[in-house]
Amino acid sequence: MGERNHAAPEGGHEDQFGECPFSAAFGTEESAPETATRGKMTTRQKQVTAVLGGVTLAVVAGGVMMQFFTGEPGTAAERTGHAAVSTQHEVGKQTVARPHGVPATLATVAGEAITYDEVQREAFERFGTETLEKLINRKIIESACATRGVQVSIEEVEQEITTIAQGFNLDRENWLQMLQAERGLTPLQYKRDVIWPMIALKKLAGADVEITTEDIGKVFARDFGPRVKAEMIMLDNQRRAQEVWTRARRNPEEFGRLAREFSIEPTSKSLDGKIPPIRRYSGQEELEEKAFQLKLNEISGIVQLPMPGATRYVILKCTGRTEPIVTDLALVRDEIVEQIRKEKIQEAVANIFTELQKSTLVVNYLTHEQTGIRQVGATTTAPARN
Repeated sequence: MGERNHAAPEGGHEDQFGECPFSAAFGTEESAPETATRGKMTTRQKQVTAVLGGVTLAVVAGGVMMQFFTGEPGTAAERTGHAAVSTQHEVGKQTVARPHGVPATLATVAGEAITYDEVQREAFERFGTETLEKLINRKIIESACATRGVQVSIEEVEQEITTIAQGFNLDRENWLQMLQAERGLTPLQYKRDVIWPMIALKKLAGADVEITTEDIGKVFARDFGPRVKAEMIMLDNQRRAQEVWTRARRNPEEFGRLAREFSIEPTSKSLDGKIPPIRRYSGQEELEEKAFQLKLNEISGIVQLPMPGATRYVILKCTGRTEPIVTDLALVRDEIVEQIRKEKIQEAVANIFTELQKSTLVVNYLTHEQTGIRQVGATTTAPARN
């Protein structure tokens, strides 16, 4: 029997910024701590850095949120009050009004001026395409929120940050400081480019997540069940794979040496083929099935693994099994249900963002591409803009 969880909170708060510019709702850039822990990274810092992509960003699976999370330094407009004085594009012109308080000449070198326009042009050349893509993605979400009546309040954004920080046993300020030190991400950028889209997409994806008994069983096996210890040889040529497999079967004790000599996977190659234990339901069904069929010191057949742009050929040698981490499902059931809920939300959010990209007409005059609506799942050349 399935269990149902509710992923998205209800809308309807007083302070909303679904369609309006994010920075206008939040005001000027918050002052971030100027210093952070330097030198050797602490264990906590390593943990936070390692899971930034897996916790904060994984709400949108398949790399979607990485389109928002680039970590470039805050712009001059943010630091000088972007919300108070909005820069307005004039149709048909290539210049943007200079933010209030920013001088026309930003520096002089031996009496020669470096102007705001020069800095603006160079910044555009370096970051223009990337920044435009991020703005397009945010506008796609804002448009969908406005159309569907989805609202995200400032309070929801602030609470989400607090909740994430608490998950690492950090207070809010230390978490934001860590983000800036490790990712170069200011508090305003984090709220605007990561947290707001994350919450908005969760709401757009819908509230209900269904969790079945089968789901729970698979995750229990994946995260807590026994795993196959193995060595691996990966090749990109079927004929060479057949030759190496024949040699490995003839002399199993030479498997490690063959891995070091022939494998194309650099990490395991340097370790004589040793790889992390293989678990069930981790995404490579055929490889998992072959691994769990092997007996101690047995060598598998050649397993074909389709990968982007190529096929890889894998040979495994079983070196043992791990013991189950937990044998009683009841001890970890709540933890598993929460993990499944998060994973299903991630999948739903990734799907809704892909749908929005396909259904929203976007004309990119910078890259001369047009996507969405008329070209579902395709790209065509956009007309030049005069």
